[in-house]
Amino acid sequence: MSAMPHEPLTQADILLEGFLALDTPEGFRAELIEGEIVVTPPPDGDHEDCIGLIVDQVIRRSQTPMQFAGNKGLKLPSGGSCPKSHVIPDATFAPLELRLYRGADPWMPCDGVELVVEVTSRRAKIDREVKRRCYARGGIPRYLLVDRDESSVTLFSEPEGDDYGQRCSLSFGKSLTLPEPFAFDLETAALV
Repeated sequence: MSAMPHEPLTQADILLEGFLALDTPEGFRAELIEGEIVVTPPPDGDHEDCIGLIVDQVIRRSQTPMQFAGNKGLKLPSGGSCPKSHVIPDATFAPLELRLYRGADPWMPCDGVELVVEVTSRRAKIDREVKRRCYARGGIPRYLLVDRDESSVTLFSEPEGDDYGQRCSLSFGKSLTLPEPFAFDLETAALV
């Protein structure tokens, strides 16, 4: 009887195993983004208020009924030799008819997700650049960034490789049109 040779573990495999074994404190969020483990503390009240205002509008006003998930882990393709990114958007929306979250693993593929939302926190560069690349690589049709430092909202659409082909950025207080399947103007005045 001969032993089967095992493939040696790569650095990416070891990193992914270590990440998946993390035991983060309650309320903290751990993500594996482009080969870096990022742990963030619970968000402040203004951050949660922004999310709540957006969720309320999407659920009430979207032409296609949407299902919301907060803190839903998504597995996204990663660039280079990094393991797949494991990212947790502040808000994830998918058409209700798909029941996308029902029976999903804690880290699910992003197929069927129509919109992800991030509200900037202490490490705004991750939301502005790194997560944007991850979401584009995953083919997520729309990424809404609420940038509290810049007092603006930006809708990224038409994912192409590592970025989005279209972006529409407006100052807080202006209405931002969310196209089909949402088909409504997102009011941003209260996000101030």
